Amino acid sequence: MGGLKWTDSKEIAGRLHEEMPDQDPLAVRFIDLHKWVCEIDDFDDEARASNEAKLQAIQTAWVEECQNATK
Repeated sequence: MGGLKWTDSKEIAGRLHEEMPDQDPLAVRFIDLHKWVCEIDDFDDEARASNEAKLQAIQTAWVEECQNATK
């Protein structure tokens, strides 16, 4: 089984939430988000395969993850 890919937005968002529970995902610049995703241990995709839509999907999923954690 392969590692995480850019399209695994929900799984990536969950990891980011676990690693940075106090980070407001809406305050994150895409350049930082890109870096943090690439640094996830089992992330296994090309850095250049990212685009704004994929980063937006991750950010949106991360916001949902944070909202679910506060319920």
